[in-house]
Amino acid sequence: MKYITIIVSLIVTATLYMLTARPEVNMTDDRLTPEEARVIVNKGTELPFSGKYHAHKEKGTYVCKRCGAPLYLSAAKFDSGCGWPSFDEEIPGAVRRQGDSDGQRTEILCAACGAHLGHVFFGEGFTASDTRHCVNSISMNFVPADARQTETAIFASGCFWGTQYHLQRVRGVLTTAVGFTGGHTSRPGYYEVAGGGSGHAEAVQVVFDPGVVTYAELARLFFETHDFTQVNRQGPDIGTQYRSEIFFRNEEQRRVAGELIGVLRAKGFQVATRVTAAGEFWPAEEDHQNYYVKKGGSPYCHVYRKIF
Repeated sequence: MKYITIIVSLIVTATLYMLTARPEVNMTDDRLTPEEARVIVNKGTELPFSGKYHAHKEKGTYVCKRCGAPLYLSAAKFDSGCGWPSFDEEIPGAVRRQGDSDGQRTEILCAACGAHLGHVFFGEGFTASDTRHCVNSISMNFVPADARQTETAIFASGCFWGTQYHLQRVRGVLTTAVGFTGGHTSRPGYYEVAGGGSGHAEAVQVVFDPGVVTYAELARLFFETHDFTQVNRQGPDIGTQYRSEIFFRNEEQRRVAGELIGVLRAKGFQVATRVTAAGEFWPAEEDHQNYYVKKGGSPYCHVYRKIF
């Protein structure tokens, strides 16, 4: 059955390619070639088996061609035989889904800049996740595993929408994802956490380039965009899921968090922020990812104030 699906997909996509092979290109970024813009901006499709990554097997990270945000790890790539790079999962929070203009398929876009990537399909039985991200090679670049050093941080400071809003705007932050951590249940959902019984905090996982922005800079922004003196609440949001907490991933992060709290206490603040070793981070549902990017506006309980 899955082979029939693939054949149908090839026929449909090849037809679409012929229909959109040379549209009027809306160049919104002069870094893109006309062919890149045809796919990335105007939502075109490259011919099957023509892209440089469809049979690519090197270890590393596939990133957005337009903005450089990490999208997929090589471990998620598999050979579906469809002629385009196939992945069974994205980096949490890196890819946005929306209904395609054809009314049938689900389009996938870079969550950071909105670049068109391709489409996602379900129920084909290729992998355990039963999901296939069918991505145009031309929408991506590839970074070998040893070519780029990244670091991950996890912060909780009340409603994760507002925390993400500030962190994702920092130069050097590669990707962010909202989710849950610090609790005692597996794969929690939003309403389970909101009920307060799972023990999780609403948190944001940040992948960043330490050569561009330091962990200390991100931690300072964390403190400067919420009220870290409040216990188990942030503004009108009340409950342990809204606590202020830093989940450190190594000894250096723990040291930096401790030093910053010491500075704040020396300034007279009664710091309620916890510092805890990081555990499993569970990404939240898609409708919570990049909330203010999708909805517009700005957070009402996460306002920047200079402290350091």
